[in-house]
Amino acid sequence: MTDIVLADDAWEGVDPGTEALLSEWLVREGDRVGVGQVVVRVVLVKASLDIAAPAAGVVERILVREEETFARGKVLAVLREGIVAA
Repeated sequence: MTDIVLADDAWEGVDPGTEALLSEWLVREGDRVGVGQVVVRVVLVKASLDIAAPAAGVVERILVREEETFARGKVLAVLREGIVAA
């Protein structure tokens, strides 16, 4: 299993305690994804950021829903690796 998270470098210079907003999932649980495929969009300090799948596989679980906020290091979804996207 691989975690989908907002990379630490996106949080550089952001005040501690600031949370990001998950604006849109581009996939659903059970969807196959390819490595580098954009799977979710978030907003952090007025900047919209795309998060890509770190590996090919299937979206096992989505842990943060659209319009919810999340802190640095929070796992947004879990990816089951090893299944190549169709």
